[in-house]
Amino acid sequence: MAQPDHIRPKFWEKYKLGEMTQAEWEAVCDGCGKCCLIKLEDPDTAQVEYTNVACKLFDEATCRCADYDIRKSIVPSCVVLTPEKIAEAAYWLPDSCGYKLLHQGYELPVWHPLLTGGPEAMHEAGASMINRTIPEYEVDEEDLEDYVVEGLQ
Repeated sequence: MAQPDHIRPKFWEKYKLGEMTQAEWEAVCDGCGKCCLIKLEDPDTAQVEYTNVACKLFDEATCRCADYDIRKSIVPSCVVLTPEKIAEAAYWLPDSCGYKLLHQGYELPVWHPLLTGGPEAMHEAGASMINRTIPEYEVDEEDLEDYVVEGLQ
């Protein structure tokens, strides 16, 4: 039986990721934009470094995907997170990611939009990539290492 597509009060405190409605699942995303950044992974250590180079669909003014519903058809490498994929994706998700935190048994950060009612506190805390990115089409792939940003994880 399918769950109703609504948001229950404080659902993130009461339900596991796999028990959430689609609307609740989507609301766990804080909209920081860090998952939309190009990341470099060391093949020997699996260490992930974040760049400030964003996917071509990333809208840095809103910190959201410009074509969210069809993103996978436009950017085939885009990872569509699901409760089943969180465990394998957690290593490259930012430490502040709501999905990662809830999966690991932690609370959401105090600036999370579910706690504050909107993204303003997250942007003010410097936790988002709003107006801090360069579109991938402006950067040569061989130059990506020049765009690594420390402290984003």
